[in-house]
Amino acid sequence: MLDNKLYSKLTRSFLRKWWLVIIVALSLIIGSLFVCLFFTPLVNSIIDSQLPLEEGSLTYDIWRKPPMNPVMKIYIYNVTNVDEFLNDKRKPILQELGPYTYIETWEKVNLRFHDNGTLTFNQRKIFKFSPELSNGTEDDTVHVPNIPLLSATTKSKLAPRLIRITINFMVKQRKIKPFVEVTVGQLLWGYEDSLLELAKETSPNETLPFDKFGLLYGKNGTYSDNVTIFTGADDIKKFGVIDKFNGQSKLTHWTTNSCNAINGTDGNVFPPHMDHDTTLHIYDKDLCRLMPLKYQKEVMLYGDIQGYRFSPSRDIFADISINPENECFCPSGPPCAPHGTFNISACQYDSPVLLSFPHFYLGDDKLRTAVDGMSPPDPKKHEFFADVQPEMGIPLRIFARLQFNLAINHVDDIEAVATFPDIVFPIMWFEDGLDKLPENITDLIKLGTVVPPVAKVSLMYTLFLLGAALLCFSIFCLIRTSNSREIMNLETAAQFAANYDANKKQKAATNGSNVNPAFIGDSGK
Repeated sequence: MLDNKLYSKLTRSFLRKWWLVIIVALSLIIGSLFVCLFFTPLVNSIIDSQLPLEEGSLTYDIWRKPPMNPVMKIYIYNVTNVDEFLNDKRKPILQELGPYTYIETWEKVNLRFHDNGTLTFNQRKIFKFSPELSNGTEDDTVHVPNIPLLSATTKSKLAPRLIRITINFMVKQRKIKPFVEVTVGQLLWGYEDSLLELAKETSPNETLPFDKFGLLYGKNGTYSDNVTIFTGADDIKKFGVIDKFNGQSKLTHWTTNSCNAINGTDGNVFPPHMDHDTTLHIYDKDLCRLMPLKYQKEVMLYGDIQGYRFSPSRDIFADISINPENECFCPSGPPCAPHGTFNISACQYDSPVLLSFPHFYLGDDKLRTAVDGMSPPDPKKHEFFADVQPEMGIPLRIFARLQFNLAINHVDDIEAVATFPDIVFPIMWFEDGLDKLPENITDLIKLGTVVPPVAKVSLMYTLFLLGAALLCFSIFCLIRTSNSREIMNLETAAQFAANYDANKKQKAATNGSNVNPAFIGDSGK
């Protein structure tokens, strides 16, 4: 009895300790479940707190003055048979020259924050020619269509005949040719044009949008456009989305509100937390519309950073018979732009400029075969795409590839273009891209997207395995202790029984030895 009480005293604190270990083990297992359920939302909330474009956030300085330098590569179509095309009605033979490569420096200036969670700025881009990355120089001479003249003649086709006769007289008097010979630098950044000089002389009181003509004239180092975007502080889903462009919340060129919308980003950032059903939207003034990008596939960049590739749908520039949604971009009604092209004349001072992908990729092949010297399109070289980190919305790699074409019509009353066929004439195409991010940016992306999933799995399994091991070990010890106690109780009971029997026999013997001998003798008688 004494041994049993002593054993109970010794094991009481011991058992309490193992029950405490069990509680700790269960807490670790529950902790692993919490990590599984809440670790990712917690990381996303931390990312969301650092993304908004506010002073002090991780993205603000990178967005304001990016440490990377995008690269623009320009390819120009040089016409090698001008006389044969004009006089003998032969196909134009094009020679693709380039690339003429420019290193870009971006900076947002004149930043103004507003109380409604928006930010207004001016974008300044500086283009610097890179001889090392170019195949040719800015002094290369090219023969290209006289875009100001051909724009005027094409527009005059629907004007009264007197206007066409007047244009014909002025063109002949000034000896303006339908093709010009200029350097690459002049074609891109501006040259004096006879037709513009004539417009100044005939309309001296009218302000012209430019005093020179160039495909990129007025875009180097200037920042005239006011862009207002959402910072993401009030709603992270609107992070980087344009609210107003030059004070306007929508375009006025097209027939529906959806086609006039400008609520995309400028391509520098995108709202975070995207999935395969996400559609990205890019707006640029020269595009004259939103450029929707659809999910295409997953990619791995910089070793272990996951990206989603987005690109325009194959019917984005399709004829309305193929994609009826494009009817809103045809305000004058059919016939609209040829299949595979997009009419941006509304944003180009009514010049008949058609946008397409390079080499008429995804367009009607008749457009390409209307000229000689243009190779079939290659998606690897001519596709427009953006690789974006889905959790943070940061572009990892982006290549905006577009081609500018001029829709030319022959006009009988103007001798300079009387022999022209109705043709979509390719002028140039460009690739504006960012192929690689600086190491400090990729390290930041990895810290926010690559490290957390690894940490989550490691922490979750560590807690679970440690908890499970402690739980199993403590249960084992409790069972073992319980068995030992049961054996001890049995041994104590057996010992008690043996002692009881021995005591009984001893007592019996003791009782027998106390009988009076005198009684024994009497009974024997």
